[in-house]
Parts: sequence; C-alpha cells; structure tokens
Amino acid sequence: MANKVIELNIDFNPESKSENSGSFSLQPLERGYGTTIGNALRRVLLTSIPGAAITHVRIDGVQHEFSTIDGVKEDVADIIMNLKKVRFKLMDNEPDKIELSLKGKTVFTAKNIQDASDQFQVLNPDEYITEINSKGKLDIELRIGIGKGYVPAEENDKPNLPVGTLSIDSIFNPVTKASFNVQPVPGAKAPIEILNLSLCTDGSITAKDAVSYSATYLRDHLMYVEAIADPSVLEISDGLSEETMALRNLLSQTIDEMELSVRSYNCLQAAGIKYIHELVNKEENQMLKYKNFGRKSLTELIEKLDSMNLQFGMQVDKIMAEEV
Repeated sequence: MANKVIELNIDFNPESKSENSGSFSLQPLERGYGTTIGNALRRVLLTSIPGAAITHVRIDGVQHEFSTIDGVKEDVADIIMNLKKVRFKLMDNEPDKIELSLKGKTVFTAKNIQDASDQFQVLNPDEYITEINSKGKLDIELRIGIGKGYVPAEENDKPNLPVGTLSIDSIFNPVTKASFNVQPVPGAKAPIEILNLSLCTDGSITAKDAVSYSATYLRDHLMYVEAIADPSVLEISDGLSEETMALRNLLSQTIDEMELSVRSYNCLQAAGIKYIHELVNKEENQMLKYKNFGRKSLTELIEKLDSMNLQFGMQVDKIMAEEV
C-alpha cells in the first residue's frame, strides 16, 4: 500500500479517568489486517503479560478444600474462591509468603493481606474473604507467585510442600478484558479499515503499557520469521568480531527480554529506558534518582545484568556506533 500513513490514536475511557482502561485506534490498514493484528494483540494481552497471584494456601487444621472451620462463616472452598479475586502488584520479582493470624470478631478482607507485607501492593483491598465470629480463629499462610495467563491448581502443585498446603488456580494476567472490532474507513475509495482495540487492566500495568508490551512481544517473535529470507537479521557480521557482534546484539535487545518485575519494568519505561544498552550506560547511583525506583529494584537489575555478563557503567556507546 503506497504512501501508507499509520496513526495510533489513544483515547482513555472518559468514564473512569484511569489509565487502567483505554481504547486505541490504528488506521489505515489494508483489508483483513485489522482482524489479523487485532487477534494477535488480544491473544498476547490475555495470555502473555506477567503478573502476580496467590498460588498456595495453608490453613491450620485444614487438610482439603472441602473442610469447614469453626467460627468462620465461609467454608474453605469459598475462602479460596475469594482469595483468587485478590489482585497484586509486586514491588520486586520475587515470590512472597505471608502468614496471617485472625482471632475474634473480624471481617477478613484483602487489606489484611496488604498489612502483612510490603513486598506487594494489593490493588483491591476491600475484596471480601470471610468473616470470623467472636469465638473463631483463622491461621492462614499464603504464597504469592509470578506467572503469565491462567495456571490451574495441578500445575502449581510442587513436591515437598508443607503438609496441608493447597495449590489453587491462579490468574496472573493483569489484563482483565480485551476486545476489538474492525470498521471500514469512512469515505475511503480504497478497501482500507480501522482497528479499534479496547482493554482494561487490574491496575498493575497501564492500558497503554500493556498494548506497547504486546506489540514488542510480537515483534521480537516475528524477527526470527523475517530471518528465513533475510538471515542478516540475526547472523554475525564479518565487519566485527564474533564476540563484539554477540555483545552488540545482546545490548540491542529491549528490556522486555530481561523478564523484569512489573514495578522495575514500569520504572524503566517511565525513565525512557527501552533498550539494554541504554540501561548499562547508567551508573547505579543514577538509577536510584528515578521516581519509584528503590534498592530492591536496583538489586534485581544488578542480578539480571550479572546473569547476562553485563553491569552498570559499561559505557557501550562506541560498540553500538561501530560500523557493521
């Protein structure tokens, strides 16, 4: 399609003024590509963005989910059902385990979970879990993990878990709804169309970042398909040593490839750091000056870079500028 101009118009839902929901329009697209791109983006949005959820529950005196607890209103199955609804935003990329002991007349909500740890943010603190009467007691342990999409209880099951630990279904995906429709461009003579994409998130990532992450995820996979006809996309060039070219290829990757926690990823995005070479050019003390970027995020990045044989303060501008 000659002289095609792509416009991305972002319009957040005016009803909520929140960046957690938004609608996006992409135009003009050749006929059929609205559905092609819409399906691909929707699939990634609903299955491939990392998030956090409760993976295991252990309650004192309980051996299976069909039990009841004296002095507690809901049975264990209903308690687990309510725990699945709690949404998290992890502050680092590490799983967390918390213990709660509730006694006497108490309404157990997600806020009690928030109060027990500073490793995450509970996004729906008012979510009801159960109610305990004046003679009741509930000692409960929760394990919060990191993953993608929906993971059934059987896949969360691990050997050597403490006796009485129940594996539960986990919904990690931060995108709660995603849909699209395709319409013809009004008044256009050519068969071109508009893709309209709408989505909502749980608040652990903005709608805008979710769409951007999904597009990057698809692009990184399609690069290998492109290499079928154009191997130069991936191959080592004769113009540079194999080691230098390998380092350059590594530095050219986006931070998405580092599989960071949502918090660290969002901090880097807000700081305008999109590529690994931009990250390693920074000094450690520079990173701590960015908004919401703390010691735990810095430790995570140091460990991730070390696993890639990289570090902060590398000064790689010359490598990136060398002729291929």
